[in-house]
Amino acid sequence: MPIRKSIDPLHAYVPGEQPSGQNLLKLNTNENAYPPSPKVFEALGNLTADDLRKYPQPTGKDLCDAIAELHGLAPEQVLVTNGSDEALALCTRAFCEHGGRIGYMKPSYSLYPVLSDIAELESVEFPLESDFSWQVPEAVDVDFFFLTQPNAPTSLAMSADQIETLIQRCPGGVLIDEAYVDFAEESMLPLLKKYDNVLISRTFSKSYSLAGIRLGYLMGSAKWMEALYKIKDSYNTDVFAQRVGLAAVKDQAWMQQNATAIRGTRNRVTKALTGLGFSVLPSQTNFLFAKVPSGEDAQGIFESLRKREIFVRYFPGELTGEYLRITIGTDEQMDRFLSELATVRKYV
Repeated sequence: MPIRKSIDPLHAYVPGEQPSGQNLLKLNTNENAYPPSPKVFEALGNLTADDLRKYPQPTGKDLCDAIAELHGLAPEQVLVTNGSDEALALCTRAFCEHGGRIGYMKPSYSLYPVLSDIAELESVEFPLESDFSWQVPEAVDVDFFFLTQPNAPTSLAMSADQIETLIQRCPGGVLIDEAYVDFAEESMLPLLKKYDNVLISRTFSKSYSLAGIRLGYLMGSAKWMEALYKIKDSYNTDVFAQRVGLAAVKDQAWMQQNATAIRGTRNRVTKALTGLGFSVLPSQTNFLFAKVPSGEDAQGIFESLRKREIFVRYFPGELTGEYLRITIGTDEQMDRFLSELATVRKYV
């Protein structure tokens, strides 16, 4: 059987390593170190055989209604998805003609060019400056732009004014990927009321501690949501994800409590790393992007930590090769990380 011509040269997305073991410390995939709301487990316990026998709600109506209420939107402005990655893929299919152009900053979420290639679109990279800042060019000539806000792997957020400038200069649509928004200073949700060509995506993987169920959602105009509903899978989220997501959304106090704890630990670890000579970018996420001290080897530190079963993320490259991306865990986990970091640096 022949394989589609565009698939053979495709470079697949490479996720963070998923190690297994009893003593490992996993700080490489920006998962939440704290458990999800106890109401999540109550929801799972209330599932019945009849719930599993039948198909789930095709649109995740109950969850959509709860999300809409949370954000002050109409239910028809919300689409729940199989992780936010499905939301991104749907946009490449709905808002770009064949041969169209997808734009994104570089470095940013490395799935964007993969999705562009799968849809046989042209990828247009907008390089960041050496300090990872970005000045919006006078012309952003693409059909659709993916913007991670705050950005990954850099942890930096753009200002609302900068993002509005991007929206005004882009002739197509702009998706603002707010995967880390609950650790940031502000959301771009107010822009949905101001611009018709803006979508915002969210995920349950980070602040809700639910990376294992694969659940996300999109918000935007009812017209754009209608287009996306036409092409999504018939039952794109299962009954487990819908019930668990609904329970999590209804327990905002639990989520905010965990997010506050992570921000506090983030600030403490930033100070500790700075004291060790690292240059740490001002994070608005649940991770840090830290440049190793002059003369030290980021990849060597990464590999030495890995041998001690401490996993962080390393991105080779001209801009990123001197940095480590470090997920913020609990205080106890970060104390172990800092202790082991001090040890391995003596031998790298």
